[in-house]
Amino acid sequence: MSQDNVTAMDIARSLPGILKRFPAIAKGYYYYSVKDANKPLTLGTLVKNNAEKHRDRPAILFEDFSITWGDFNSWSNRIAGYFQAQGLKKGDSIAIFLENRPEVLAVVAGAAKIGVACAMLNTSQKGKVLEHSANLVNPKMVVVGEELAAAFDDVKGNLQLDHPTPFLFLADTNTLNTFGDAPSDYANMAQQVSTFSSNNPVLSDPPRAGDTAIYLFTSGTTGLPKAAPGSHTKFLKAYGGFGLMSLSMKPDDVFYCTLPLYHGTGLVVCWGSVLAGGSAFALRRKFSASAFWDDVRRYDATVFGYIGELCRYLLNQPASDQDRNHRLTRMLGNGLRPSIWTEFKERFGIDKVAELYASSEGNVGFSNFLNLDNTVGLSTAPYKLVRFHDGTRDPVRDDKGVMQEVAKGEPGLLISEITTKWFFEGYTQKEATEKSILRDAFKKGDSWFNTGDVLRNLGFRHLQFVDRMGDTFRWKGENVSTNEVENIIDGSGMVEEAIVYGVEIPKTNGKAGMVTLVPNSDSFDINKLLAYLQKNLPAYAVPVFVRVTNAIEKTGTFKYRKVDIQKAGYALERPHEEVFAWLPKTESYTQLTPELVSDIDSGEFRF
Repeated sequence: MSQDNVTAMDIARSLPGILKRFPAIAKGYYYYSVKDANKPLTLGTLVKNNAEKHRDRPAILFEDFSITWGDFNSWSNRIAGYFQAQGLKKGDSIAIFLENRPEVLAVVAGAAKIGVACAMLNTSQKGKVLEHSANLVNPKMVVVGEELAAAFDDVKGNLQLDHPTPFLFLADTNTLNTFGDAPSDYANMAQQVSTFSSNNPVLSDPPRAGDTAIYLFTSGTTGLPKAAPGSHTKFLKAYGGFGLMSLSMKPDDVFYCTLPLYHGTGLVVCWGSVLAGGSAFALRRKFSASAFWDDVRRYDATVFGYIGELCRYLLNQPASDQDRNHRLTRMLGNGLRPSIWTEFKERFGIDKVAELYASSEGNVGFSNFLNLDNTVGLSTAPYKLVRFHDGTRDPVRDDKGVMQEVAKGEPGLLISEITTKWFFEGYTQKEATEKSILRDAFKKGDSWFNTGDVLRNLGFRHLQFVDRMGDTFRWKGENVSTNEVENIIDGSGMVEEAIVYGVEIPKTNGKAGMVTLVPNSDSFDINKLLAYLQKNLPAYAVPVFVRVTNAIEKTGTFKYRKVDIQKAGYALERPHEEVFAWLPKTESYTQLTPELVSDIDSGEFRF
């Protein structure tokens, strides 16, 4: 298939595969299209069903141990009973602050069984950002892993928790079998959970499909993270749409996942697909390019979850005669660039790229259901691609206030109509929800979700991802809010003004963070600022480049000329300004020279 369009011939070539997968597609469509929010079909139901069908098959593979579906269900039941004994009930929420390990899934499943929602705290967050996120959903309790206790201890005194014993500790060990010791101000959750019944809970008012199962945190244009509620329906859609319709998952499949489980792609998309097949979920705490294929062979993985940056890192590894020595032929995720799509498939022997487009809070999703190259696939949701103002998330309206669709092949802002079927769950903050809704777009009274993303139509309703717009950019697989970083910089007390944006670095994915700033004194120490940023921001959000100037240009209405500044990137042509870079494997900012800029542009540094 051409990078630029989808043809009737491409569609025809995919038909034999569709016919072969028809039973899985038919079953998947049932789950994908569940409309009844009151249906007692939930994440907990899916776990229980797998325990009944595949009791002795592996559900989770992690490091050197395996957990069967029967044992996993029993574990989640004990957790459900423990939460009930703690007074938690349907509609309550807890927060989870754990790295990728089986306990994340067990706690989410256990809470889901009694209608308690889990707020998935970003494990990279610290300081003020972590404190803000944890307080957004007013959780009753927080489950903290030993591996993250130091970061959590820095903020827990400022959290607003309504429970007599709110802090639950899980030792950094296999807590299904060993408990470890908990600090004095935490409850030892594993030890206490072990005393509860492993039977499925019986409830007079069980959770329903439309109830909130999780909260995922997203960086938006308002600065600090927003909490987006996700219902059990999201798991059902992933179960049917990705697990069955796209991947035809089966019990002997092994899905290898290095993506963080606080992200929707890892938790909902990848795990939802595993649930659909009664398959095994092989987890790794953090992605490692050098260990990736050894893990794939170790777990005998057949599928893996990706983001585009991950694939780039794998391609950058030295070629090996072991590159195809594995059983992995399918991949599910988002952000695979057209420039490396074919190369990746051919080098590693991948047959199916189930590329998708979705967002934690959105009401629209796309899936490469037909296995065509260079596309996020198609969607059954009502959507349009419309013209937008450059450098913003704002659609263009004509003199009558009506939005204008773009032509085929032209990049356009993706908006999705909000209907009874395609409802918008929004955020916990009402003002943030309203900012994402476009009203009276094409006729009076209609409403549309503004994704803030730019895509293009390749034909036959297949789209290709182009870019993210507005005040968010993507780096290291994470969405970075420019306002969030600006607010942290402002709090340093070291600058008068700062404007943050993303810039492209050749031979990398996403956009690296850059800040143009005006120091507030002649004794400005850029590495003192770096230390402050590292303390208060995740590593991926710390600006890679810093431009130091004595003034930032503004418009007549006192708005920054952000587009002009962004176009300058890290170039050195602007007089009386200095540009610094946080180069890979260094501990401080380095002032750029023409030679270093040339080395960065030629790919000498692997950011």
